[in-house]
Amino acid sequence: MNTPSFYPRWIEPRIAEAMLDTPVILLAGPRQAGKTTLVRKVAQQGLRYLTLDDELTLLSAREDPVGMVRSLDRAVIDEIQRAPQLLMAIKKSVDEDRRPGRFLLTGSANLMALPTVADSLAGRMETLSLLPLSQSEIEGVSVNWIDSVFSGCIPQASTQVVGRDLMTRVLRGGYPAALSRSSPKRRVAWARQYLDALIQRDVRDVAGIEKLDQLPRFLRALAQTSGQMCNYTQLGGQVGLDGKTAARYVSVFEQMYLLRRVDVWARNRLSRVVKTPKLQFIDSGLLATLLDLESDEIHQDRTRFGHVLETFVFGELLKHTTTAEGDHQLMYYRDPDKFEVDVVIENRSGQLVGVEVKAAASLKESDLRGLKKLAGIAGDQFKMGVVLYDGTETLPLGGGLWAAPLSSLWGR
Repeated sequence: MNTPSFYPRWIEPRIAEAMLDTPVILLAGPRQAGKTTLVRKVAQQGLRYLTLDDELTLLSAREDPVGMVRSLDRAVIDEIQRAPQLLMAIKKSVDEDRRPGRFLLTGSANLMALPTVADSLAGRMETLSLLPLSQSEIEGVSVNWIDSVFSGCIPQASTQVVGRDLMTRVLRGGYPAALSRSSPKRRVAWARQYLDALIQRDVRDVAGIEKLDQLPRFLRALAQTSGQMCNYTQLGGQVGLDGKTAARYVSVFEQMYLLRRVDVWARNRLSRVVKTPKLQFIDSGLLATLLDLESDEIHQDRTRFGHVLETFVFGELLKHTTTAEGDHQLMYYRDPDKFEVDVVIENRSGQLVGVEVKAAASLKESDLRGLKKLAGIAGDQFKMGVVLYDGTETLPLGGGLWAAPLSSLWGR
């Protein structure tokens, strides 16, 4: 395993590519996912580095955004969400000087959710995502699982990871600071502090929510429903919030890259709009912390581990979408007869790969129900179905279905 400061980031070539033809590049993702480390490296190529976490820089950005941007030729501006007014000044500057690679911005809140931003920088800015470390980055393996399976090939596991070792990876998650901690106890302490800081500080930047005391309890309630369909009224009721407020809070957590709403796949795209999305956390380590889930407990009862494992797989696939060759959307499948598929990956031309996640070391015929149903409905659009399980063999199961080790996600 690489040391924390030297993990390769597979988004780096994409940044270099975008800077050759686009005036503004936004690297977006959660706090402490490694954005600053990466952009400081890029800044060494002749860009001035500024961070809005510095109080004086922030004051300048808020009080005189036009003057601040006018003083910059080419620059990295870190944590841009702290002064969104800079974006209009950047637009004006870029309209006067369209050279590519002028501004590399980072944001730990999804700025595209702010209407003014989407309008002001349309056609001038490319957004790239940097999520916590993928297992591929941790292992230094550059194969993209999604690209591979859409070309009909399942990567071979580079290191066979099963049982307790797999559990350790899942509970650890992908934040560099968590990986650098020497024990599970220290990782949990870091994760709790991280979540507290996010709520106390970043929520104010994003949403201006006053009643912050409700947010930690609401986030814990959301953790209990990870991987399940979300009923906002029911969720909010657990902590004394109405459905509308609960939906707004979910949007805030989504903007901060803590979780993601996942739409249901339906053959008719219009019918997707009316179906209930499900919630997935992006980092399995943070989810495990919110659930107070520890490895000793998992050995006695693996049912709770199943939900966190699904989150782990969803997070890995989401990271692969950020560096895959094409555009891919992650969805799920569920029908009234309770046939389900954990993750449905769809490419731009409508082709599908279904992924089912199993915490067991062996599979039963019933584990294929959802994938078989999906394959039947999708017809020619269905490329492959993969059951990821806690084993070591990659084996065909007929009808375009395969069993593959969970560790194939970071395979060669």
